[in-house]
Parts: sequence; structure tokens; C-alpha cells
Amino acid sequence: MFESLSDRLSGIFRSLGGRGRLTEENIQSGLREVRLALLEADVNFRVVKDFVERVREKCLGQDIIKGVNSAQQVVKIVHGELVALLGGETAKLNLQGASPAVIMLVGLQGSGKTTSAAKIANLLRKQKMRPCLVPADVYRPAAIEQLKVLARQLDMPCFPSTPDMSPVEIAGAAVELARTDEVRATALLLDTAGRLHVDEPLMEELSAIRAAVNPQEILFVADAMTGQDAVTVAEAFNARLGITGVVLTKMDGDARGGAALSIRAVTDAPVKFVGVGEKLSEMEIFHPDRIAGRILGMGDVLTLVEKAQSAIDAEEAEILARKLQKASFDLEDFRAQMRRLKQMGSLEGLLKLIPGLGNLREKLAEANAAVPEKELARTEAIINSMTMAERRDPDILNGSRRARIAKGSGATVAQVNQMVRQFDQMRHMMKSVMGGKGMPGASRRGFPGMGGMPPVPGLENLPAGRSGATRKKKKERRKKRRK
Repeated sequence: MFESLSDRLSGIFRSLGGRGRLTEENIQSGLREVRLALLEADVNFRVVKDFVERVREKCLGQDIIKGVNSAQQVVKIVHGELVALLGGETAKLNLQGASPAVIMLVGLQGSGKTTSAAKIANLLRKQKMRPCLVPADVYRPAAIEQLKVLARQLDMPCFPSTPDMSPVEIAGAAVELARTDEVRATALLLDTAGRLHVDEPLMEELSAIRAAVNPQEILFVADAMTGQDAVTVAEAFNARLGITGVVLTKMDGDARGGAALSIRAVTDAPVKFVGVGEKLSEMEIFHPDRIAGRILGMGDVLTLVEKAQSAIDAEEAEILARKLQKASFDLEDFRAQMRRLKQMGSLEGLLKLIPGLGNLREKLAEANAAVPEKELARTEAIINSMTMAERRDPDILNGSRRARIAKGSGATVAQVNQMVRQFDQMRHMMKSVMGGKGMPGASRRGFPGMGGMPPVPGLENLPAGRSGATRKKKKERRKKRRK
């Protein structure tokens, strides 16, 4: 998402660096490139025109603040305008009024309404609400069954719709069922039918459902891959139904971001959620300021912290800290931390949230290094090929054991040796750090300070520092291996 736009804008800002004052000439040349970058990202041409004009007015003739170069000044102005373009403040669901609150999902067929309904229900349950899913798409084959299966996966109630019922009838009956003592739902998520294109029968049906249940929220679900066409469809739905928000799906693909940047300006309906993966947990609240930061390569530390908090238990973190302090952190703990890391999403996606590491994948490709996900998978395969005793005491790994592990994991003996050596270095360094002795002899081959994160591939050629182990300890380990 936004990768090509982010790369283009970064290049433009670099070209503006080193200038003491923003003049008409250099601003015009820079904004010409910004205009092209936005149009290539499939942003609506009217939105691009207004955006560039606002940036030009704010940039023109501004004196550079002391210690801030011209490129940084332009980045600040563009960031502020991007936040405003994306909606300013984070838009929340308005579920005030009659209970249960009704959330109606509308959109074209194939946009991801059914899956989005389940994902949003999962988010609401984390906010201590009691959601109920309502399948109202009686036209698409297996649409009702699909939502019922998702409801079972989430262990939440689902209205027992049948294909012979009318959508208006389903909506009305679902509201009554939600008020019963058996269900007691506080939010209903209505998965409505879609079409391949906007037509009058569809709009009449959706208008009838809206009149029957008076939903607090009408969310338009748009496939981010459709780009500019999503804006056109959103305008049609907004004119007929008055949508209150937008859900963008498939934002983890190669979407250029044009829909996210255009929909708010064209329909005045804020983007409230974005789907960032196929799992039911991969739905995020849309934060304009954070998205603007990602577009401009500033990272998104707040989202990274939230992901970490959802994946890491505080009690387990304390136990891990004590193990690190005593150097009793073993490969069993290491594997558990890698699996925690996977729960937070792809490593590539996490690196993009860290300022300055967004283009690490391209740097690894230039160095012909393996991508982080492959390194993680190989490291886990090596650990899985060990016995419980070997994972708990890596010092017993002699030559024959390492050869067996390499054969079982599909790796080479050299790769097994490298993984064990780097783990040993990390363990001793963490003992020094957790014990308050600083970071003497820290190896630059990995990120051990991140609580067990495996070494970053592609950096093996950097000179290694001392492991921190004394000669006496090394001799003791060699004696154990010989035995």
C-alpha cells in the first residue's frame, strides 16, 4: 500500500534539500512531480488539483526554520495536507441511539463485505460489545453459509437466514431476535447483497432495508484494488443511501492508495476501517495521521506498539525478562518469541512501521540477501528439528547432533552452526544488558535487544564483535560437547 507513491515523494523531497528558501521556481518543479506521483497513484484528478494548490500556497516564500532544511519544511506542509485530505481526525463508529445498534454494510459484489462484517464484529467484541452477524445476501450462492461459518470461527451469534426469505424480512427479524434474552446483542452487522455494477433494483432493496431498521452506520465496502472506480461507485451509493463511512479492503496488496486518498474528498464520508490481510484479526481502525506518516516514509510507531501489546502478554514478558537476566533464555523461548512475532503480521510489514526501515526489503534485494520471512521460516525449521533437551540446553549440540538437525530441517550444517552461534551471542549480550552492564562487545549481526528477534539477514558480512563469553566458559562448553 502506497509504496510507489512513498518512493516517488521521497525522491522529490530529496531533490528539494539544500535550498535555503522555497522559491516559486523550485516549488513549481517539485509540485509538478508531486502532481504526477498522485495521478499515477490513481488519485482523483480534482482532488490532486486542489491538494497541490493548497500545498503551493503554504510553501511559497516561506523562510526556512533554523535547523530545518527546505525538504523537511515541505514534508511538514505535505504531511499536514495529507492528514486533512484523509479526514483529519480518526473517525469512530457512532452507535448511539436504539439498541441494538445496526451497522449496514453495502457495496458491489466481490468487494469483501461478508469477511469485513466478521472482522468488524471481532473488533467490536474486543471493545466489550456483543455483536451479532446477519446474512442478508440471498442471491449469491453460499453467501449465507459463508457468514455462518465465520460466526462459528469467532464463536458469536448469527441470524439463521434462509435463501427463501426477503432481505427486508431478515433485517427486521434480526433486530427482534437481538433483543431477546437468549441473544442480547448490542450491535448487529448486516451483510447485504451486492451486484457487479450499480443498478436500480439493488438501490431500491438497500433503501427498503435502511427504512426498515434505521441503521446508525451505513458503511460502504470498497476494494482498494479498483482504485479510481471505487470513488465513482462510492459517489453513487452515497447519493442514494447517505453512507456514513468507508471500509477499504485488500490494502495489503499492491493497491496504489488512490481510493484512500480520494474517497473522503469526493464523498465527505470518512474511511473508518482498512482490511490488511485475510485473517479475521487483520482489520485496522483508519488513522489519517498514521497513514500520512507511512506515505511519507516516517513509519508508524503507534501501530507497531498496538500490535505488540495485542500479541505479548505482560506476565509472559516479565518471565522472559527474568530468563534473559539469568541467561537461562533457551531455544524453546526463542521459538515462542518468533511465533509471537508472526502473530503481529509479516516482518516486512512490521519493518515498514519503523522509521527509516521501510525500504529495507529493497536494500536486501540489492545485496542478493534472503527476505526476512524466509530466514524466520528456516530458523524455526532448525529449532523444530531439535529434541526438547537440545532446545533447552543448546550447549549439548555436538557435530553429529547438528548434522541430524540440518538433515531434518533441510538446512546445511553451516546454517545450523550460524544460527546457534548467533543465538549464543544474543543470549550473552542480553544477560549484560538486563544485568545493567551496558552492551559491551555487542554483535551487529542482529537485533537481540528486541526480546528474541532473530538476526536480520543480509548483514552477515559486517564484522562481528566479541560474544561476551569468557574463555573459561568457552572451554567448559567444548568439554560438554566432547562428552
